[in-house]
Amino acid sequence: MNNNNYIVIMAGGVGSRFWPMSTEEKPKQFLDVLGIGKTLLQQTVARFKTIAPAENILIVTSSKYKELVIAQCPELLESNILLEPCMRNTAPCIAYAAYKIKGVNPEANMVVAPSDHLITNEAEFIRIIENGLEFTANNDTLLTLGIQPHRPETGYGYIQAASPLINNEKLTINNKKGVAQIGSKGESCETMQNMAPNFSPSGETERGISELVLGNFPPSGGTEGGTLGRGISTEGGFCKVLAFKEKPNLETAKEYLAAGNYFWNSGIFLWSLKSILSAFESFVPEVAGIFQKGEAVYNTDKEQAFIDELFPTCTNISIDYAVMEKADNIYVQPADFGWSDLGTWGSLWEKRERCEHGNTVVGEKVHVFDSGNCIVNMPKDKKVVIQGLQDFIVVEDNDVLLICKMEEEQRIKEFRTAVLGA
Repeated sequence: MNNNNYIVIMAGGVGSRFWPMSTEEKPKQFLDVLGIGKTLLQQTVARFKTIAPAENILIVTSSKYKELVIAQCPELLESNILLEPCMRNTAPCIAYAAYKIKGVNPEANMVVAPSDHLITNEAEFIRIIENGLEFTANNDTLLTLGIQPHRPETGYGYIQAASPLINNEKLTINNKKGVAQIGSKGESCETMQNMAPNFSPSGETERGISELVLGNFPPSGGTEGGTLGRGISTEGGFCKVLAFKEKPNLETAKEYLAAGNYFWNSGIFLWSLKSILSAFESFVPEVAGIFQKGEAVYNTDKEQAFIDELFPTCTNISIDYAVMEKADNIYVQPADFGWSDLGTWGSLWEKRERCEHGNTVVGEKVHVFDSGNCIVNMPKDKKVVIQGLQDFIVVEDNDVLLICKMEEEQRIKEFRTAVLGA
């Protein structure tokens, strides 16, 4: 285990799409949504403890979730629970963590990840992360993980990759000409330019990059022999990013799947501390300047007062809009480790164990008849009989019972507003 490895877990979201189970008081990262005895946050921390020592794991969350984090992650240092007084999106969140880490270890190598994703193949995840950390430790790059698509998914943003850089040797990057090269055998790739604003990890908008002809890839064939799609390898491959694409319609998603060089955007990032601080100072100096003012107080008893005073003055801006769409040293590492962002009840249904009729049930006294492809989540002692439902979400929690067609789950935020009045 490398003591220069640091993990930053972002745990400040409210998880409104998992209502009524997830609430603003206790959002989904603090819940055992899989029914396995561990919350999503606890699973995330346990996963990363094989990559970095516990004292190098930081959680950035809202100040109102402090006690939840302490209770669920007692193995972590309380000083490593970074408390935001208000929501200011991912760029200030990551900048705060980076400048705090700088005060302890200027040679740090970082992973930034959400707290509420599901990883089913943890051994492969660890292999990918360790390989990526080696890459970022040796190169001035900003790396993101791209997930091999297994279906034409319309709910994720996509990353368009260039020809792969197959191994993990040191890069030489010529920013003027936009050429990235490994040793003397590297393949040239165009740099990123003219990206549109307002890009987010979920892919709500497209970063417009001039279309490039990508050469002759073999047809998409899924995962075989460590190769994804059209010959892009997971065995240490790193690809220059050509474009980040918004959530597509079904026809476009099918085209991405067939092309083989498009990957789901995981929202997981790897970089050296020096690389990300340089990017902040170059592209969002107003954000960097705020956190530079605190360098004398980080990791002291004056840190929280400083953050409470100055964090609210930060621009509300995502790391994508602040840095990723402006930098020219962005790479993607293709990966396939059973990933889901668990963004909806439908995605949870896909990952839970299901019976022969396609139903997945949490609740000791739930009886289901003549029903199929339903997700049911009930309190342990609640006696429930369900008959004649097909493709439904049935959830009771926090004094609310939700019965909703799976195909209508995008309306859950609307239902939540109608019930709660906000």
